[in-house]
Amino acid sequence: MQLAVLLWCRVLPNDATRITPSTLVKEVIKMRIKTTSVLAVLALGCFPLVSQAAISLGSAVNFSVLAGSTATNTGASFIDGGNVGVSPGTSLTGFLPGIVQPPFTLHSADATALAAQGDLTIAYNACVALPFTQDMTGVDLGGHTLLPGVYKFSSSAQLTGALVLDANSDPNAQFVFQIGSTLTTAAAATVTVINNVASPACIVFWQVGSSATLGAANAFQGHILALASITVGAGTAFVSGSALARNGAVTLDTDHIVGCAGSVVPVRSTTWSAVKSYYR
Repeated sequence: MQLAVLLWCRVLPNDATRITPSTLVKEVIKMRIKTTSVLAVLALGCFPLVSQAAISLGSAVNFSVLAGSTATNTGASFIDGGNVGVSPGTSLTGFLPGIVQPPFTLHSADATALAAQGDLTIAYNACVALPFTQDMTGVDLGGHTLLPGVYKFSSSAQLTGALVLDANSDPNAQFVFQIGSTLTTAAAATVTVINNVASPACIVFWQVGSSATLGAANAFQGHILALASITVGAGTAFVSGSALARNGAVTLDTDHIVGCAGSVVPVRSTTWSAVKSYYR
């Protein structure tokens, strides 16, 4: 009714020129098109399309485990797809019984580990600098399915249960979690990436403002870039990622970590289970 009144005011001048039904229909169509265009512009203004810069680990991508002070392992951890290193600290403990799959090796305070720590710092700061897509402060990540983007936690982040990351078949998909303090996962928590067509498939980054603690028997994915330390619970499988601590320790306990440096040797889950049982 309001639209009709507006049309009569628009098309009928003061001399009361008569309007035909066809003219009225044409005016209605014109106004609807203009209204739709205005709403579309307003929508784009409210939801800006932001292109996120891709995070690069530089030479740190060659490490599945990198610590600042010490890297310590208990039990039959199996590390593949990357080196195990420490810098500026020197202590690498528990390898053996922990195994680093060749051609990857151990690096204690050498030039390779030092360069990787430098590149880790660059990548950490790049994660911090990204504009966030959604503020999830106070929200448990469990039970959520997220699309590519940057997810911010002003303080701590918690994962209880299952988190699904849907890459939406986008070859440029990337997930970045900006965590102000700690990252904690409950026992048996899972992170699963679906519809991932990226190559390599390592597209998840966890920037942690202090320390990360993964619970026992997790199935985790992504690179953890922690300012302090990282503790990986017993029996956790950690794929398409790495545990990278800038200043503190990385502590493992009968875990399976597969990094993103390539040359990964597949290990059957039954084989790893048998090895774990042997050392328990």
